[in-house]
Amino acid sequence: MSQQLIEKLQSYKIIPVIQINQVEQAVPLAKTLVENGLPVAEVTFRTEAAAEAIRLMREAYPELCIGAGTVLNAEQVDRAVAAGAEFIVAPGLNPNTVRYCQQQGIPVVPGVNNPSHVEQALELGLTFLKFFPAEASGGINMIKSLLAPYVDISLMPTGGISKANVRDYLAIDRVACCGGTWMVAPSLIDNGDWEEIGRLVREAVELVA
Repeated sequence: MSQQLIEKLQSYKIIPVIQINQVEQAVPLAKTLVENGLPVAEVTFRTEAAAEAIRLMREAYPELCIGAGTVLNAEQVDRAVAAGAEFIVAPGLNPNTVRYCQQQGIPVVPGVNNPSHVEQALELGLTFLKFFPAEASGGINMIKSLLAPYVDISLMPTGGISKANVRDYLAIDRVACCGGTWMVAPSLIDNGDWEEIGRLVREAVELVA
């Protein structure tokens, strides 16, 4: 993970974690993010539309920082990179997927939620990690407990992050940014409610400013 990319994600503070069910939703959503001050997206590979959505978003908004999320294997890494993703996010730590990303020269952020996972990540040369699922894994108390012995890591908590607790997470030293879905809820995207998404994005940006 390049320091430059980590600093870019850290500057956004909130990374919208996006599930796109229909490719037609991709460009309007990208437009909404860019125009409302949060030009970053983690598009999850939970749907068949993910790779094509990334490609369309990349073509329409080259300045958008786009990662692929919920990536589980090398085949998905290839599809994400071919579509234009600039980093890979995984829910867990699969050494095979991590090594494949490293061989391809694509930054990867695997998910961890306990000391053994962190030590595996360190063994693989990774220090920027996703803490997932954040709230279900003990939230802020668990993060503080993990950061204490592992002084070289920084975390991106994701899972259960909301406007009610995001500032508490970001207040922790070495929490670089947080992944969140509340401003890009699948129901809002499916309904094409770009105005409400825009309002929630602006609200989120102001909240962590």
